[in-house]
Order: sequence, then structure tokens, then C-alpha cells
Amino acid sequence: MSIGEENKIEEFSQDEQKKEYVSITEAAEINKVTRQAIYVAIKLNKLKAKKESSRWTIHVNDLAEYRRQKYSRKKSTFNGELLFDNEKGYFSVKQVAEMLGVPVQKIYYATRIGRLPAQRKGSAWVCHIDDVRTYKEANVNGRAQGEEAS
Repeated sequence: MSIGEENKIEEFSQDEQKKEYVSITEAAEINKVTRQAIYVAIKLNKLKAKKESSRWTIHVNDLAEYRRQKYSRKKSTFNGELLFDNEKGYFSVKQVAEMLGVPVQKIYYATRIGRLPAQRKGSAWVCHIDDVRTYKEANVNGRAQGEEAS
């Protein structure tokens, strides 16, 4: 989640404190998901809601709890270990692209042609920070220096 998104959620959180209950539409806007995703969360008992006459209402505390428990790829595991354990130096392709300031597709291409070593864990590609540094020195920094010399 980017800093801008966190700030926007904080703004919604301040607005929520003024209101005790929100509608499904408001809950969807706050969580940046579709109304259907909110309906599904309610039906799967992942989000508490009450149906009053024909409208669903969600208590702001329940919505906050849902956001804390919501699925995050950063929490994904493979064989009991975190897939993207940043403390151990393992990052997703998206995280690597953000670190290097390049498009995600460029990182996928680099892994496919062998310039950036990566491991497949389940359906995810995982890159180690040492490999990312080596790739950066050889490809990202090297090309930038070569362009300056031209």
C-alpha cells in the first residue's frame, strides 16, 4: 500500500469516526473494492453486517477489523514459509520493480531470459535481494551510465 493510499484511508477513518454505520457502497469506497467484494465478504462471514429492511449497514469498527484481517499477498505462504519474507531478503516481482523504478513486465522478462535469477514458489516468482543488487549494477545502473557517456 502506498503512502497516498494510507493517507486516503486515514481520511476515510476520520470520516468514519463521525458516522457509526456505513452502507455497502461507502464500505466499498473506503476499502477500494467493488460493492460485490463487500457482499462476498459479508456472505463468507468475513465482514459483520446487519440487514435493516432492504439495506445492509456495517459498523465502522467491524469495517476496521475487516481491513486488518483482509488478505494480503505479503502474508502468503508456501510450504509453511512466507513467500516474500523481506527480512530474509526475498521480494516479489512487483516489489523488485518498485525498488528499481522499472515496469513489472521488465522484471518478468529479466527473469525469463536469465538476467535476474528468481525462484518459482507455487504460482509466485521470488527474487533475493543479492540477485536484485547484482541485476541493478549490471543492467539498471550500467545502462544509465552508458546513456550519460553517449
